[in-house]
Amino acid sequence: MKNENFFGAIEGGGTKFICAVADEHNAILREMRVPTALPQATLAACADFFLQAQHDLGELTALGIACFGPLDPRPTSPTYGQILATPKPGWENTDVLGFFRTALSTHLPIGFDTDVDAAVLAESRWGAGQGLSNLVYLTIGTGIGGGALVNGQLLHGYAHPEMGHILLPVHPADISFKGVCPFHGTCLEGLASGPAIEARWNQPAASLPQNHPAWQLEAHYLALGLVNICLTLAPERIILGGGVMNQSFLFPMIRSELTRLLGNYLQMPQIADMENYIVPTGLAGIAGLYGGLALAHQALQNQQ
Repeated sequence: MKNENFFGAIEGGGTKFICAVADEHNAILREMRVPTALPQATLAACADFFLQAQHDLGELTALGIACFGPLDPRPTSPTYGQILATPKPGWENTDVLGFFRTALSTHLPIGFDTDVDAAVLAESRWGAGQGLSNLVYLTIGTGIGGGALVNGQLLHGYAHPEMGHILLPVHPADISFKGVCPFHGTCLEGLASGPAIEARWNQPAASLPQNHPAWQLEAHYLALGLVNICLTLAPERIILGGGVMNQSFLFPMIRSELTRLLGNYLQMPQIADMENYIVPTGLAGIAGLYGGLALAHQALQNQQ
């Protein structure tokens, strides 16, 4: 076993961190979950997991960290690897990447990016985006976030994309709702996230029946967000994940509304084939963790 490659992966979320070690064929050899407490305790528990795994299995070949944000994913930046101005208590300015470089090895290839950026990379390798170089992954759950692959590369500018915070017009039937985003009110996240649905209807999304008016409104807002993404990035496919999208009946509603909103402006074969354009995740429940593995593989490739 000592000649095998072992890849570490971290899915760092606001409520829990999931750590795993996989072989070079992505078979998970061991896994651990730890609640997201203060940074020192949480990251130390993760480091201990990998140190024990290295003792039992062999040295890690690479590590990938798919983390909640906002964070700095730019290797040339002085704050690369850090979480930025997050509402998560105690985590602002936490040097996540630096912690693992010190705890594990300064020579270990480590990939670091947002959970949604990592997820789109994983979907392109092993999920619903295989074979595509221009791809968007959007998660709709407690929050809304998006990652984009453009010409095979993760999209970064001065920071990572914040697709969940694009501003939307409020539907006339929803004019009294002020949104739940503390920064922008009626952005995509403020209008269409799981907490937005619960705040509007006073019950969780999962408890609403399929014929509830909430879903037509949700499909409208999500389609509005997707129009902006279609016209800005022109992806070959858009993958939707997250807890809200467990309501599979939403997909045809979103496709229909997106077609209506586009208004025949884009005469492209991808848009015409909506069932293969707006699709569910191919890595349901594991996109974040496999995103960490994808970042680990990418980090190793970048070092070679």
